[in-house]
Amino acid sequence: MSNSTQLPATLGELRRSTQFSEARLARRTVKDEMRQHLIERLRVKDTLFPGIVGYDDTVVPQIVNAVLSRHNFILLGLRGQAKSRILRALTTLLDETIPYIAGCEIRDNPYVPLCRACKDRLAEHGDSTAIAWLPRDQRYVEKLATPDVTVADLIGDLDPIKAARSGHQLSSELNIHYGLLPRANRGIFALNELPDLAGKIQVALFNIMQEGDVQIKGHPVRLALDVALIFSANPEDYTARGKIVTPLKDRIGSEIRTHYPLTLVEGIAITGQEAWTERGLMKTEIPGYIRSIVEQIAFTAREDKKVDRRSGVSQRLPISTMELVVSNAERRAIQHGESLAVPRAGDLYSALPGITGKIELEYEGEMRGPETVVREIVRQSIAQVFDHYFAGTNTQQIEQWFNLGGNIKMQDDQPAAEMLTELNQIQGLVETLAPLGIRASDAPERIVSGAEFLLEGMVAHRRISRNEERGFIAPERPYPAERTDRGGERSRAERDPDDLTGRRGRKVYN
Repeated sequence: MSNSTQLPATLGELRRSTQFSEARLARRTVKDEMRQHLIERLRVKDTLFPGIVGYDDTVVPQIVNAVLSRHNFILLGLRGQAKSRILRALTTLLDETIPYIAGCEIRDNPYVPLCRACKDRLAEHGDSTAIAWLPRDQRYVEKLATPDVTVADLIGDLDPIKAARSGHQLSSELNIHYGLLPRANRGIFALNELPDLAGKIQVALFNIMQEGDVQIKGHPVRLALDVALIFSANPEDYTARGKIVTPLKDRIGSEIRTHYPLTLVEGIAITGQEAWTERGLMKTEIPGYIRSIVEQIAFTAREDKKVDRRSGVSQRLPISTMELVVSNAERRAIQHGESLAVPRAGDLYSALPGITGKIELEYEGEMRGPETVVREIVRQSIAQVFDHYFAGTNTQQIEQWFNLGGNIKMQDDQPAAEMLTELNQIQGLVETLAPLGIRASDAPERIVSGAEFLLEGMVAHRRISRNEERGFIAPERPYPAERTDRGGERSRAERDPDDLTGRRGRKVYN
Protein backbone atom coordinates (compact mmCIF):
# COMPACT_ATOMS: atom_id res chain seq x y z
CA MET A 1 0.00 0.00 0.00
CA SER A 2 1.90 3.03 -1.22
CA ASN A 3 -1.02 5.46 -0.93
CA SER A 4 -1.21 6.76 2.65
CA THR A 5 -4.98 7.46 2.32
CA GLN A 6 -5.60 3.72 2.08
CA LEU A 7 -3.71 2.90 5.28
CA PRO A 8 -5.50 2.43 8.61
CA ALA A 9 -5.65 5.63 10.64
CA THR A 10 -6.66 4.17 14.04
CA LEU A 11 -5.79 1.11 16.06
CA GLY A 12 -9.24 -0.32 15.44
CA GLU A 13 -8.84 -0.09 11.67
CA LEU A 14 -5.39 -1.59 12.02
CA ARG A 15 -6.72 -4.58 13.94
CA ARG A 16 -9.33 -5.24 11.24
CA SER A 17 -6.79 -5.13 8.40
CA THR A 18 -5.30 -8.38 7.10
CA GLN A 19 -1.92 -7.03 6.00
CA PHE A 20 -1.12 -5.42 9.36
CA SER A 21 -2.86 -7.84 11.71
CA GLU A 22 -1.77 -8.30 15.30
CA ALA A 23 -0.78 -11.89 14.60
CA ARG A 24 1.67 -10.67 11.93
CA LEU A 25 3.20 -7.64 13.62
CA ALA A 26 3.08 -8.30 17.35
CA ARG A 27 5.86 -10.87 17.53
CA ARG A 28 7.90 -10.20 14.40
CA THR A 29 11.16 -8.39 15.19
CA VAL A 30 13.06 -6.18 12.77
CA LYS A 31 15.62 -8.97 12.33
CA ASP A 32 12.81 -11.38 11.43
CA GLU A 33 11.57 -8.79 8.95
CA MET A 34 15.01 -8.44 7.33
CA ARG A 35 15.39 -12.20 7.19
CA GLN A 36 12.00 -12.63 5.53
CA HIS A 37 12.67 -10.08 2.80
CA LEU A 38 16.17 -11.47 2.22
CA ILE A 39 14.78 -14.98 1.71
CA GLU A 40 12.23 -13.64 -0.78
CA ARG A 41 14.93 -11.86 -2.79
CA LEU A 42 17.24 -14.87 -2.71
CA ARG A 43 14.46 -17.05 -4.12
CA VAL A 44 13.93 -14.78 -7.12
CA LYS A 45 17.70 -14.18 -7.48
CA ASP A 46 17.27 -10.43 -7.12
CA THR A 47 20.30 -8.14 -6.71
CA LEU A 48 20.74 -7.70 -2.98
CA PHE A 49 22.87 -4.55 -2.87
CA PRO A 50 22.64 -2.51 -6.10
CA GLY A 51 25.71 -0.38 -6.71
CA ILE A 52 28.04 -2.55 -4.62
CA VAL A 53 30.69 -3.90 -7.03
CA GLY A 54 33.22 -6.65 -6.40
CA TYR A 55 31.69 -8.18 -3.27
CA ASP A 56 29.40 -10.79 -4.83
CA ASP A 57 31.65 -13.73 -3.99
CA THR A 58 33.28 -12.40 -0.82
CA VAL A 59 31.47 -9.89 1.39
CA VAL A 60 27.84 -10.29 0.28
CA PRO A 61 27.59 -14.04 1.17
CA GLN A 62 28.83 -13.25 4.69
CA ILE A 63 26.27 -10.46 5.10
CA VAL A 64 23.55 -12.83 3.89
CA ASN A 65 24.58 -15.42 6.47
CA ALA A 66 24.60 -12.80 9.23
CA VAL A 67 21.10 -11.56 8.33
CA LEU A 68 19.75 -15.10 8.04
CA SER A 69 21.22 -15.79 11.49
CA ARG A 70 19.58 -12.62 12.89
CA HIS A 71 22.99 -11.37 14.00
CA ASN A 72 24.21 -7.94 14.92
CA PHE A 73 27.39 -7.64 12.85
CA ILE A 74 30.40 -5.42 12.21
CA LEU A 75 32.07 -4.49 8.91
CA LEU A 76 35.86 -4.23 9.21
CA GLY A 77 37.67 -2.50 6.39
CA LEU A 78 40.01 0.30 5.40
CA ARG A 79 38.66 3.65 4.24
CA GLY A 80 36.84 3.81 0.94
CA GLN A 81 35.58 0.20 0.91
CA ALA A 82 31.84 0.98 0.70
CA LYS A 83 31.08 0.09 4.32
CA SER A 84 28.65 2.96 4.84
CA ARG A 85 26.95 2.28 1.52
CA ILE A 86 26.37 -1.34 2.53
CA LEU A 87 24.91 -0.27 5.86
CA ARG A 88 22.46 2.11 4.18
CA ALA A 89 21.51 -0.51 1.59
CA LEU A 90 20.23 -2.78 4.39
CA THR A 91 17.05 -0.68 4.52
CA THR A 92 15.95 -2.43 1.32
CA LEU A 93 15.36 -5.51 3.50
CA LEU A 94 12.68 -3.68 5.52
CA ASP A 95 8.94 -3.36 4.92
CA GLU A 96 7.93 -0.47 2.70
CA THR A 97 6.05 1.09 5.62
CA ILE A 98 5.04 0.09 9.16
CA PRO A 99 2.44 1.44 11.63
CA TYR A 100 3.32 3.13 14.92
CA ILE A 101 1.47 5.06 17.59
CA ALA A 102 1.19 8.63 16.36
CA GLY A 103 3.36 11.07 18.31
CA CYS A 104 5.62 8.40 19.83
CA GLU A 105 9.31 9.35 19.91
CA ILE A 106 10.46 5.75 19.62
CA ARG A 107 7.85 4.67 17.02
CA ASP A 108 6.21 2.14 19.31
CA ASN A 109 4.53 -0.94 17.91
CA PRO A 110 0.77 -0.36 18.42
CA TYR A 111 0.38 -3.96 19.55
CA VAL A 112 3.42 -4.08 21.88
CA PRO A 113 4.19 -0.56 23.18
CA LEU A 114 7.35 0.09 25.22
CA CYS A 115 7.18 3.66 26.48
CA ARG A 116 4.94 4.71 29.36
CA ALA A 117 3.32 7.53 27.40
CA CYS A 118 2.08 5.13 24.69
CA LYS A 119 0.78 2.64 27.22
CA ASP A 120 -1.20 5.40 28.90
CA ARG A 121 -2.49 6.62 25.54
CA LEU A 122 -3.71 3.14 24.57
CA ALA A 123 -5.39 2.71 27.95
CA GLU A 124 -7.23 6.01 27.48
CA HIS A 125 -8.21 5.86 23.81
CA GLY A 126 -8.27 2.14 22.99
CA ASP A 127 -9.16 1.36 19.35
CA SER A 128 -9.47 5.05 18.54
CA THR A 129 -5.75 5.61 19.20
CA ALA A 130 -4.26 7.44 16.20
CA ILE A 131 -1.83 5.49 14.00
CA ALA A 132 0.95 6.98 11.90
CA TRP A 133 3.10 5.29 9.26
CA LEU A 134 6.87 5.02 9.03
CA PRO A 135 8.57 4.52 5.62
CA ARG A 136 11.63 2.30 5.42
CA ASP A 137 14.08 5.13 4.71
CA GLN A 138 13.22 6.69 8.09
CA ARG A 139 13.95 3.46 9.92
CA TYR A 140 17.70 3.87 9.53
CA VAL A 141 19.70 5.86 12.09
CA GLU A 142 23.44 6.38 11.67
CA LYS A 143 25.95 7.79 14.13
CA LEU A 144 29.67 8.42 13.80
CA ALA A 145 31.36 7.29 16.99
CA THR A 146 33.70 9.88 18.51
CA PRO A 147 35.36 9.98 21.96
CA ASP A 148 33.00 12.76 23.10
CA VAL A 149 29.79 10.75 22.51
CA THR A 150 27.85 10.37 25.78
CA VAL A 151 25.25 7.96 27.15
CA ALA A 152 22.72 10.77 26.73
CA ASP A 153 23.51 10.96 23.02
CA LEU A 154 23.01 7.26 22.42
CA ILE A 155 20.54 6.13 25.10
CA GLY A 156 18.92 9.24 26.52
CA ASP A 157 18.72 11.50 29.56
CA LEU A 158 16.23 12.73 32.12
CA ASP A 159 14.79 16.09 31.13
CA PRO A 160 14.27 18.29 34.22
CA ILE A 161 12.29 20.87 32.21
CA LYS A 162 9.85 18.19 31.06
CA ALA A 163 9.57 17.00 34.69
CA ALA A 164 8.82 20.52 35.92
CA ARG A 165 6.15 21.07 33.29
CA SER A 166 4.47 17.70 33.76
CA GLY A 167 4.63 17.66 37.54
CA HIS A 168 5.96 14.08 37.56
CA GLN A 169 8.88 12.90 39.66
CA LEU A 170 12.27 13.35 38.01
CA SER A 171 12.81 9.58 37.87
CA SER A 172 9.58 8.98 35.91
CA GLU A 173 9.88 7.36 32.50
CA LEU A 174 7.69 10.16 31.16
CA ASN A 175 10.58 12.58 31.67
CA ILE A 176 13.09 10.73 29.50
CA HIS A 177 14.51 12.49 26.48
CA TYR A 178 15.39 9.54 24.26
CA GLY A 179 18.73 9.27 22.48
CA LEU A 180 19.54 7.95 19.02
CA LEU A 181 19.34 4.26 19.83
CA PRO A 182 15.77 4.29 21.23
CA ARG A 183 14.74 6.51 18.32
CA ALA A 184 15.97 3.73 16.01
CA ASN A 185 13.50 1.32 17.61
CA ARG A 186 11.99 -1.05 15.02
CA GLY A 187 14.73 -0.14 12.58
CA ILE A 188 18.47 -0.31 11.93
CA PHE A 189 21.01 1.53 14.07
CA ALA A 190 24.43 1.90 12.42
CA LEU A 191 27.45 3.01 14.42
CA ASN A 192 30.49 3.95 12.36
CA GLU A 193 34.08 3.73 13.70
CA LEU A 194 33.04 1.76 16.77
CA PRO A 195 36.54 1.60 18.39
CA ASP A 196 36.51 5.39 18.80
CA LEU A 197 33.59 5.10 21.22
CA ALA A 198 34.61 5.44 24.88
CA GLY A 199 34.63 2.19 26.83
CA LYS A 200 31.91 3.20 29.30
CA ILE A 201 29.61 4.10 26.41
CA GLN A 202 30.25 0.72 24.81
CA VAL A 203 29.24 -0.88 28.12
CA ALA A 204 25.91 0.99 28.10
CA LEU A 205 25.45 -0.09 24.49
CA PHE A 206 25.88 -3.82 25.02
CA ASN A 207 23.80 -3.72 28.19
CA ILE A 208 20.76 -2.40 26.35
CA MET A 209 21.50 -4.81 23.49
CA GLN A 210 21.48 -7.90 25.66
CA GLU A 211 19.46 -7.18 28.78
CA GLY A 212 17.22 -4.45 27.43
CA ASP A 213 17.81 -2.11 30.36
CA VAL A 214 20.05 0.81 31.24
CA GLN A 215 20.59 3.25 34.07
CA ILE A 216 20.06 6.91 33.29
CA LYS A 217 21.33 9.28 35.98
CA GLY A 218 21.13 6.40 38.48
CA HIS A 219 17.54 5.46 37.61
CA PRO A 220 16.97 2.02 36.03
CA VAL A 221 15.05 2.18 32.76
CA ARG A 222 13.68 -0.86 30.98
CA LEU A 223 13.89 -0.54 27.20
CA ALA A 224 13.51 -3.85 25.39
CA LEU A 225 14.23 -2.21 22.05
CA ASP A 226 13.61 -3.98 18.76
CA VAL A 227 16.60 -2.87 16.70
CA ALA A 228 19.24 -4.36 14.40
CA LEU A 229 22.67 -3.08 15.41
CA ILE A 230 25.28 -2.83 12.66
CA PHE A 231 28.78 -1.48 13.23
CA SER A 232 31.76 -0.50 11.11
CA ALA A 233 35.40 -0.06 11.99
CA ASN A 234 38.81 0.42 10.44
CA PRO A 235 41.02 -2.59 11.30
CA GLU A 236 43.93 -0.25 11.99
CA ASP A 237 41.87 1.74 14.49
CA TYR A 238 40.56 -1.55 15.87
CA THR A 239 44.03 -2.57 17.02
CA ALA A 240 45.82 0.74 17.59
CA ARG A 241 43.87 3.92 18.36
CA GLY A 242 40.91 2.32 20.06
CA LYS A 243 39.46 -1.03 20.90
CA ILE A 244 36.13 -2.73 21.32
CA VAL A 245 35.46 -3.83 24.88
CA THR A 246 35.35 -7.60 25.22
CA PRO A 247 31.70 -7.94 26.35
CA LEU A 248 30.50 -5.89 23.38
CA LYS A 249 32.74 -7.75 20.94
CA ASP A 250 31.34 -11.01 22.30
CA ARG A 251 27.79 -9.86 21.57
CA ILE A 252 28.51 -8.98 17.93
CA GLY A 253 27.41 -12.05 16.02
CA SER A 254 29.50 -11.74 12.85
CA GLU A 255 32.72 -9.95 11.94
CA ILE A 256 32.84 -9.29 8.18
CA ARG A 257 35.92 -7.94 6.43
CA THR A 258 35.62 -5.75 3.35
CA HIS A 259 38.35 -5.16 0.77
CA TYR A 260 39.41 -3.00 -2.16
CA PRO A 261 38.57 -4.09 -5.74
CA LEU A 262 40.42 -7.29 -6.57
CA THR A 263 40.72 -6.59 -10.30
CA LEU A 264 41.21 -3.55 -12.48
CA VAL A 265 37.88 -4.26 -14.19
CA GLU A 266 36.03 -4.05 -10.86
CA GLY A 267 37.81 -0.81 -9.97
CA ILE A 268 36.97 0.73 -13.35
CA ALA A 269 33.32 -0.23 -12.87
CA ILE A 270 33.19 1.41 -9.44
CA THR A 271 34.89 4.60 -10.63
CA GLY A 272 32.67 4.76 -13.71
CA GLN A 273 29.63 4.44 -11.49
CA GLU A 274 30.67 7.02 -8.91
CA ALA A 275 32.69 9.67 -10.77
CA TRP A 276 30.90 12.74 -12.14
CA THR A 277 31.96 12.68 -15.77
CA GLU A 278 28.78 13.54 -17.69
CA ARG A 279 28.86 17.32 -17.34
CA GLY A 280 26.30 18.19 -20.00
CA LEU A 281 28.29 21.17 -21.28
CA MET A 282 29.81 19.29 -24.21
CA LYS A 283 30.38 15.76 -25.39
CA THR A 284 32.97 14.04 -23.21
CA GLU A 285 34.70 10.88 -24.36
CA ILE A 286 36.93 9.02 -21.91
CA PRO A 287 39.21 6.52 -23.66
CA GLY A 288 39.53 3.07 -22.14
CA TYR A 289 43.26 3.51 -21.58
CA ILE A 290 42.64 6.65 -19.51
CA ARG A 291 40.14 4.75 -17.34
CA SER A 292 42.69 1.96 -16.92
CA ILE A 293 45.51 4.33 -15.97
CA VAL A 294 43.36 6.16 -13.41
CA GLU A 295 42.44 2.88 -11.75
CA GLN A 296 45.98 1.52 -12.02
CA ILE A 297 47.21 4.52 -10.02
CA ALA A 298 45.23 3.25 -7.01
CA PHE A 299 46.44 -0.33 -7.48
CA THR A 300 50.06 0.80 -7.84
CA ALA A 301 49.83 3.06 -4.77
CA ARG A 302 48.47 0.19 -2.66
CA GLU A 303 51.57 -1.85 -3.51
CA ASP A 304 54.13 0.96 -3.27
CA LYS A 305 56.48 0.61 -0.30
CA LYS A 306 56.59 4.38 0.12
CA VAL A 307 52.83 4.44 0.80
CA ASP A 308 51.45 3.46 4.21
CA ARG A 309 49.50 0.27 3.52
CA ARG A 310 47.95 0.23 6.98
CA SER A 311 46.17 3.49 6.16
CA GLY A 312 45.02 2.14 2.82
CA VAL A 313 44.39 3.90 -0.49
CA SER A 314 40.71 4.78 -0.68
CA GLN A 315 38.60 4.01 -3.72
CA ARG A 316 37.79 7.71 -3.60
CA LEU A 317 41.27 8.35 -5.04
CA PRO A 318 40.51 7.12 -8.59
CA ILE A 319 37.04 8.67 -8.40
CA SER A 320 38.33 12.17 -7.65
CA THR A 321 41.26 11.67 -10.05
CA MET A 322 38.88 10.84 -12.89
CA GLU A 323 36.79 13.92 -12.14
CA LEU A 324 39.88 16.16 -12.19
CA VAL A 325 41.15 14.59 -15.42
CA VAL A 326 37.80 15.21 -17.10
CA SER A 327 37.75 18.77 -15.75
CA ASN A 328 41.16 19.52 -17.27
CA ALA A 329 40.00 18.15 -20.64
CA GLU A 330 36.80 20.19 -20.30
CA ARG A 331 38.79 23.36 -19.55
CA ARG A 332 41.00 22.80 -22.60
CA ALA A 333 38.00 22.26 -24.87
CA ILE A 334 36.30 25.42 -23.56
CA GLN A 335 39.42 27.53 -24.14
CA HIS A 336 39.80 26.33 -27.73
CA GLY A 337 36.11 26.26 -28.61
CA GLU A 338 36.13 22.51 -29.21
CA SER A 339 32.90 20.50 -29.03
CA LEU A 340 34.56 17.26 -27.91
CA ALA A 341 36.54 16.86 -24.67
CA VAL A 342 38.91 13.87 -24.64
CA PRO A 343 41.20 13.46 -21.61
CA ARG A 344 44.88 12.88 -22.31
CA ALA A 345 47.61 11.14 -20.36
CA GLY A 346 49.05 14.54 -19.47
CA ASP A 347 45.81 15.49 -17.73
CA LEU A 348 46.69 12.92 -15.05
CA TYR A 349 49.33 15.31 -13.74
CA SER A 350 46.71 18.01 -13.31
CA ALA A 351 45.05 15.65 -10.82
CA LEU A 352 48.06 15.57 -8.48
CA PRO A 353 46.30 17.72 -5.83
CA GLY A 354 43.51 15.15 -5.69
CA ILE A 355 45.95 12.26 -5.29
CA THR A 356 48.49 13.60 -2.81
CA GLY A 357 45.77 14.37 -0.28
CA LYS A 358 44.48 10.80 -0.32
CA ILE A 359 47.63 8.84 0.46
CA GLU A 360 49.62 8.53 3.66
CA LEU A 361 53.37 8.09 3.14
CA GLU A 362 55.95 6.07 5.00
CA TYR A 363 59.19 7.73 6.14
CA GLU A 364 60.94 7.14 2.81
CA GLY A 365 58.03 8.69 0.95
CA GLU A 366 57.97 11.72 3.25
CA MET A 367 61.67 12.26 2.57
CA ARG A 368 61.15 12.21 -1.18
CA GLY A 369 58.02 14.35 -1.01
CA PRO A 370 54.41 13.45 -1.86
CA GLU A 371 54.43 15.05 -5.31
CA THR A 372 57.57 13.14 -6.37
CA VAL A 373 56.13 9.86 -5.09
CA VAL A 374 52.83 10.43 -6.88
CA ARG A 375 54.59 11.30 -10.15
CA GLU A 376 56.46 8.02 -9.94
CA ILE A 377 53.22 6.15 -9.29
CA VAL A 378 51.54 7.83 -12.27
CA ARG A 379 54.50 7.01 -14.52
CA GLN A 380 54.52 3.36 -13.39
CA SER A 381 50.78 3.14 -14.01
CA ILE A 382 51.14 4.55 -17.52
CA ALA A 383 53.90 2.02 -18.21
CA GLN A 384 51.72 -0.92 -17.12
CA VAL A 385 48.73 0.14 -19.19
CA PHE A 386 51.04 0.91 -22.13
CA ASP A 387 52.30 -2.69 -21.99
CA HIS A 388 48.72 -3.96 -22.16
CA TYR A 389 48.06 -2.13 -25.44
CA PHE A 390 51.49 -1.96 -27.08
CA ALA A 391 53.37 -5.01 -25.77
CA GLY A 392 53.92 -6.39 -29.27
CA THR A 393 54.10 -3.07 -31.12
CA ASN A 394 57.30 -2.01 -32.91
CA THR A 395 58.03 1.64 -32.09
CA GLN A 396 61.50 1.80 -33.69
CA GLN A 397 60.33 4.12 -36.50
CA ILE A 398 59.07 6.64 -33.92
CA GLU A 399 62.23 6.31 -31.81
CA GLN A 400 64.34 6.89 -34.93
CA TRP A 401 62.48 10.13 -35.67
CA PHE A 402 63.43 11.45 -32.23
CA ASN A 403 66.98 10.12 -32.50
CA LEU A 404 67.39 12.15 -35.69
CA GLY A 405 66.69 15.34 -33.75
CA GLY A 406 62.92 15.54 -33.81
CA ASN A 407 60.97 16.91 -30.86
CA ILE A 408 57.31 17.50 -30.02
CA LYS A 409 56.09 19.92 -27.37
CA MET A 410 52.48 19.25 -26.40
CA GLN A 411 50.81 22.19 -24.68
CA ASP A 412 47.35 23.17 -23.54
CA ASP A 413 47.48 26.44 -25.43
CA GLN A 414 47.27 24.63 -28.78
CA PRO A 415 44.00 23.34 -30.28
CA ALA A 416 43.88 19.63 -31.00
CA ALA A 417 43.89 20.27 -34.78
CA GLU A 418 47.15 22.24 -34.58
CA MET A 419 48.69 19.63 -32.32
CA LEU A 420 47.73 16.89 -34.76
CA THR A 421 49.53 18.78 -37.55
CA GLU A 422 52.74 18.65 -35.54
CA LEU A 423 52.25 15.00 -34.59
CA ASN A 424 51.83 14.07 -38.26
CA GLN A 425 55.52 14.92 -38.68
CA ILE A 426 56.35 11.69 -36.86
CA GLN A 427 56.28 9.01 -39.51
CA GLY A 428 54.16 6.01 -38.61
CA LEU A 429 52.79 7.55 -35.40
CA VAL A 430 49.09 7.45 -36.23
CA GLU A 431 49.38 3.95 -37.69
CA THR A 432 50.97 2.79 -34.44
CA LEU A 433 47.81 3.80 -32.56
CA ALA A 434 45.83 0.92 -34.10
CA PRO A 435 45.83 -1.12 -30.83
CA LEU A 436 43.83 1.75 -29.30
CA GLY A 437 41.23 1.54 -32.06
CA ILE A 438 42.30 4.93 -33.43
CA ARG A 439 42.36 5.62 -37.17
CA ALA A 440 43.66 8.56 -39.20
CA SER A 441 40.07 9.59 -39.99
CA ASP A 442 39.14 10.00 -36.30
CA ALA A 443 38.57 13.35 -34.60
CA PRO A 444 41.80 15.25 -33.82
CA GLU A 445 40.99 15.15 -30.10
CA ARG A 446 40.99 11.33 -30.13
CA ILE A 447 44.19 11.04 -32.15
CA VAL A 448 46.07 13.57 -30.01
CA SER A 449 44.97 11.81 -26.83
CA GLY A 450 46.11 8.43 -28.14
CA ALA A 451 49.41 9.85 -29.42
CA GLU A 452 50.18 11.46 -26.09
CA PHE A 453 49.50 8.18 -24.29
CA LEU A 454 51.85 6.38 -26.68
CA LEU A 455 54.61 8.95 -26.17
CA GLU A 456 54.11 8.97 -22.40
CA GLY A 457 54.40 5.19 -22.35
CA MET A 458 57.61 5.37 -24.35
CA VAL A 459 58.98 7.90 -21.86
CA ALA A 460 58.04 5.61 -18.97
CA HIS A 461 60.02 2.81 -20.68
CA ARG A 462 62.92 5.20 -21.44
CA ARG A 463 62.61 4.78 -25.18
CA ILE A 464 62.40 8.57 -25.49
CA SER A 465 62.70 11.46 -23.03
CA ARG A 466 61.07 14.81 -22.42
CA ASN A 467 62.07 18.05 -20.77
CA GLU A 468 60.57 21.41 -19.97
CA GLU A 469 61.96 23.34 -22.90
CA ARG A 470 61.68 20.96 -25.84
CA GLY A 471 58.99 18.47 -24.79
CA PHE A 472 59.36 14.92 -26.10
CA ILE A 473 62.90 14.34 -27.36
CA ALA A 474 65.41 11.57 -28.00
CA PRO A 475 66.38 9.51 -24.94
CA GLU A 476 68.98 11.24 -22.76
CA ARG A 477 71.36 8.36 -22.16
CA PRO A 478 73.24 7.06 -20.39
CA TYR A 479 71.77 7.11 -16.88
CA PRO A 480 74.69 5.71 -14.84
CA ALA A 481 73.21 3.53 -12.14
CA GLU A 482 76.14 3.88 -9.76
CA ARG A 483 77.33 7.45 -10.40
CA THR A 484 76.43 9.88 -7.63
CA ASP A 485 76.86 13.57 -7.13
CA ARG A 486 78.39 15.21 -4.08
CA GLY A 487 77.62 13.59 -0.77
CA GLY A 488 76.87 10.22 -2.36
CA GLU A 489 73.33 11.21 -3.37
CA ARG A 490 72.13 10.58 -6.91
CA SER A 491 71.62 13.63 -9.09
CA ARG A 492 68.11 14.91 -9.82
CA ALA A 493 68.17 13.45 -13.33
CA GLU A 494 69.10 10.04 -11.91
CA ARG A 495 66.46 10.15 -9.15
CA ASP A 496 63.74 11.16 -11.62
CA PRO A 497 64.89 11.33 -15.26
CA ASP A 498 61.64 13.07 -16.22
CA ASP A 499 61.97 15.77 -13.56
CA LEU A 500 64.78 17.83 -15.13
CA THR A 501 63.63 21.22 -13.90
CA GLY A 502 61.76 20.49 -10.68
CA ARG A 503 58.59 22.01 -12.07
CA ARG A 504 55.96 21.38 -14.75
CA GLY A 505 54.63 23.48 -17.58
CA ARG A 506 50.97 23.66 -18.46
CA LYS A 507 51.08 20.54 -20.58
CA VAL A 508 54.70 19.36 -20.68
CA TYR A 509 55.30 17.16 -17.69
CA ASN A 510 58.50 16.78 -15.74
